[in-house]
Amino acid sequence: MTRERATTGGPGAPARSVLAIPAALALVLLLLPLVALLSRVRWGSLGSALSTAGAGEAVSLSIRTTLTTVVLCALLGTPLAWVLARSTGRWLPWLRAVVTVPLVLPPVVGGVALLVAWGREGLVGGPIHDWFGWTIPYSWVRVVLAETFVSMPFYVLAVEGAMRALDGRYDAVAATLGASPWRTFRSVVVPMVLPGVAAGATLAWARALGEFGATITFAGSFPGRTQTAPLAVYQALEIDPDAATALSMVMLLVCVAVLALLRGRWWR
Repeated sequence: MTRERATTGGPGAPARSVLAIPAALALVLLLLPLVALLSRVRWGSLGSALSTAGAGEAVSLSIRTTLTTVVLCALLGTPLAWVLARSTGRWLPWLRAVVTVPLVLPPVVGGVALLVAWGREGLVGGPIHDWFGWTIPYSWVRVVLAETFVSMPFYVLAVEGAMRALDGRYDAVAATLGASPWRTFRSVVVPMVLPGVAAGATLAWARALGEFGATITFAGSFPGRTQTAPLAVYQALEIDPDAATALSMVMLLVCVAVLALLRGRWWR
């Protein structure tokens, strides 16, 4: 029996071989565009191509805005995830729906929503301009607002899942020892869900790094001020496809390196 099973590969071998075909096709669909991108890079003229695309300013701005976005997601999204994880009631599904709307909302529509909220004549931006004479300038601030809007749901859902998996008895024990809800949250809950926080931060950073539609609609594409790496790729594609390919390759390598490092540290 043992020899026969070793020869045939076990009763699940046919099923695995059948599933291997669509699995292989899925890998091809994922890897083929990336391989094609790397194969089109002109390595000999890489430096000049990146200079043409304005890669330095665009990548620097993207790094600055995405890191700021992740900090905002952590500061604001962690308490929101805790509320979602520990609350009950009929209003909870509606609150979760509001949080997840940016996941399914077309990015351009998100940019329009940001514009009518924070613009000079917007719901919030209008009164601020009328009362204080100040409007949000076309700068990295608008980029951060756009990136936070589209990235926050990724962070909140990841952290909420980690908090839901945390045994609620830890809260009760901390309360019996005299810990306030804030101290319980800060000293007990957050340290125990750090892998989920790291996963959420990674997802939020990756989403912010690739953000295009909401940013160009709400913040525009001004080199050195609001033109992030994806916007620079789009502009370079119309002028110099080689420059667009080179900058795309840089973004790909940065994403792969960061995700690989964080996966090895937090997602084991």
